[in-house]
Amino acid sequence: MQYNRDPEGNLTPLPKPSVDTGMGLERIAAVMQGVHSNYEIDIFKNLINKIKVLGQCNGNEGSQKQSLQVLADHIRSCSFLIADGVFPSNEGRGYVLRRIIRRAIRHGYQLGFKIPFFHQLVEFLAIEMGDAYPELRIKQKDISDVLLQEELQFERTLDQGLKILEQAISELSKGTVIPGETVFRLYDTYGFPVDLTADIARGRGLSLDIEGFEQAMETQKTRAREASQFSADYRAPLTTTHVTDFVGYERLREECKIVALYQDGNAVSQLNTAQGGAVVLNHTPFYAEAGGQVGDQGVLHFSAGSFEVQNTKKVGEAYLHYGVVKTGAFKINDQVLAEVDREKRRATALNHSATHLLHATLRQIVGNHVQQKGSLVESLRLRFDFSHAEPLTAEQIQKIEKLVNEKIRENSVVATEIMSVENAINSGATALFGEKYGKEVRVLQMGGNFSVELCGGTHVQRTGDIGLFKITAEYGVAAGVRRLEALTGERALEWIDGVINSLDRIGGLLKCSRETIDEKIQQLIAKTRLLEKDLQRLKANVATGKGVDLTEQTRDVKGIKVLAAKLPVGDIKTLRETMDRLKSKLGSAIIVLAGTDEQNKINLIAGITPDCAAKVQANILVNYVAKQVGGQGGGRADMAQGGGNQPEHLDKALDSIYTWVEEKL
Repeated sequence: MQYNRDPEGNLTPLPKPSVDTGMGLERIAAVMQGVHSNYEIDIFKNLINKIKVLGQCNGNEGSQKQSLQVLADHIRSCSFLIADGVFPSNEGRGYVLRRIIRRAIRHGYQLGFKIPFFHQLVEFLAIEMGDAYPELRIKQKDISDVLLQEELQFERTLDQGLKILEQAISELSKGTVIPGETVFRLYDTYGFPVDLTADIARGRGLSLDIEGFEQAMETQKTRAREASQFSADYRAPLTTTHVTDFVGYERLREECKIVALYQDGNAVSQLNTAQGGAVVLNHTPFYAEAGGQVGDQGVLHFSAGSFEVQNTKKVGEAYLHYGVVKTGAFKINDQVLAEVDREKRRATALNHSATHLLHATLRQIVGNHVQQKGSLVESLRLRFDFSHAEPLTAEQIQKIEKLVNEKIRENSVVATEIMSVENAINSGATALFGEKYGKEVRVLQMGGNFSVELCGGTHVQRTGDIGLFKITAEYGVAAGVRRLEALTGERALEWIDGVINSLDRIGGLLKCSRETIDEKIQQLIAKTRLLEKDLQRLKANVATGKGVDLTEQTRDVKGIKVLAAKLPVGDIKTLRETMDRLKSKLGSAIIVLAGTDEQNKINLIAGITPDCAAKVQANILVNYVAKQVGGQGGGRADMAQGGGNQPEHLDKALDSIYTWVEEKL
């Protein structure tokens, strides 16, 4: 390290240049323990030995040795990332974590692991490093759950990759080589191992365009290198050295003075009617967007006009009031009356205070592993993201709502206190991961010690002011991260009224009271299921009756019975049942059945008895027919299905089967 780079990009020599030896913990341990590789030190050696036992492998081969080292290294990095609050996702550090996990899983496949296994290694890591890092043991189950969910997700991704591969194979018009771009897409997008693609291709008598794959891989690496070139843009869109004093905790109206004006990021001396820009005041009652809470809205009044504040943000120590001049002209040093939109501020405060109660409730009911991963607090609703590996149950959601509303009804005082960060943490206050705090912080206490958090947002005076809390949605936003959406106060009442009105309308349609809707719906569901069974039975009878005639329509093609027929019943389930009966009755045959459903869409199914499967493959046959009717198909060698949307070509397509089979035989 030799230079210091300043904001203008100038390089200044350091007073004491230094050399980065790369002498990390593992290398020091290797020297102290007298071994020649990081992977031979005690921690890695013990991990690798336990993975060997789990995978029932000796690890002597070069490829096995490398895979074992990758697993030992990756379980450590993944576990520490998750313990620090990073979860698999499709962007940022979460994406890096996901790639590390999937690389480890692929190496596990190379060692012969066939079931989700990677999460089991957390236990081994906790044994090795739990003394030095107790958090590993505390969060062992949470880390394991996140990894298991990611493994299951990767399995589903592999299934998608298999479908892409099957489609690519079926679309090979000529030749026996799968294009390199397809192989790379499977690898890069779906994490599909190249050796697995090669194994599947080999079983179909195909090969891979490895050269094309390597070219696509090199192109990606080039893009990555170009994207990672060191660059820095030290020009912020707007900078200011002004300081604004925030008085919005105590007052929502304040006489202030304009100290700066900005338009399109540039300082100006005046803003005229209909012009948009940002206004900086010497002090302000407007809360600036922070901690998940949106910025205040309102109006700046002055003698000759007004400025509509649409949002408030903070840059450095200055509060910027973004909006548009409604009438008049604003100039620096003008006196204005800053007035916050009271209703929106009040509604936002209800939601923000409810968010604190929700956070404390989640930790009590769901578990201490819950950490806030993001939030949105505005006047209309609140949104809260938290770390948890699986969806909340209906019972958990009910308990959460009940406890939050109990705390609201207690109507306890919401107390705030300014103290040092150290004293705040020692007092038990919850600090958000990744947040930056100054020397002094604002500590918010609700319900006694029920909720104690560091927060600079605006809140109610008593919990009873929130009125009512209602969760309206719960869903996942990333692996290991769930999201709750909720309403408070009048909004919550309006939502409940809407649900009750919907129930009344449904009761009117069902001709029953609101209280008996559930019973009435259960009766309708039971009746519908009986009708569906009756319908399926009728379809099966039609297919069975038709099946007797169909056996007489088979043709002998080079000593093999071949049947291509169209049924009056077109749903795939009935076609499959008819296929099974025909295969059983004919014993040895090549069969293709077709039908059209209620939407006039063609369903196709091809079945090959075992003795004929070596000569004709069902997946290739059904795809041949499907392409003639504007669709495609696929499946196994003995059973496959497909479809199309051109019923006018179906008869001709079925007639062509006999000639096609004869050519294949």
